[in-house]
Amino acid sequence: MATTHALVGLAVAALVSLVVPEFGVAVAAAGLAGGVLPDLDLYAGHRRTLHFPVYYSAAAAVAAVVALVSPTTWTVSAAVFLVAAALHAASDALGGGLELEPWEATSERAVYSHFHGRWLPPRRLVRYDGAPEDLAVAAVFGVPASLAFGPSVQQVVAGALVFSAGYVVVRKRLPAIATWLFAQVPDGVRRHVPERFAP
Repeated sequence: MATTHALVGLAVAALVSLVVPEFGVAVAAAGLAGGVLPDLDLYAGHRRTLHFPVYYSAAAAVAAVVALVSPTTWTVSAAVFLVAAALHAASDALGGGLELEPWEATSERAVYSHFHGRWLPPRRLVRYDGAPEDLAVAAVFGVPASLAFGPSVQQVVAGALVFSAGYVVVRKRLPAIATWLFAQVPDGVRRHVPERFAP
């Protein structure tokens, strides 16, 4: 889930804030945003267009060196943002594939590696987005990470976990809803719907 990725990014920010607490709010925002960024390609080449497991990692390494040499709000936040994005892109290979019903385990496409020029296969340690274990990962990273920050961030984490729990409850019903919605879409619009959402 995007919320799980965001909370992993927040956990990175929490670790960094132990070293530079004066940048706490900025790195929290950077971790959350970096964790979500790759999923902005959800409707346009999902897990390919904005997912760069190798390149985000290389950029994060450079940004981390810059932040160590010159620790400012901007350099540290940029490093946290890129580490969170790198973790998101790389960890998508630990989940399920891209099929509409990923619990069926029929897709061998987890995330595209532009560096390797191929799709990385799913490892299915988290069976699919919205699986109960996905919510558990979100809680394991999000709850302790939120303790490093103030009430505002803790409220964001609580909201993300409540939203995630709701998503887990409805996740397996979503393909049927998507199929019904697809049937209602006019033919002229249907060709603009991403292939992965078509029945």
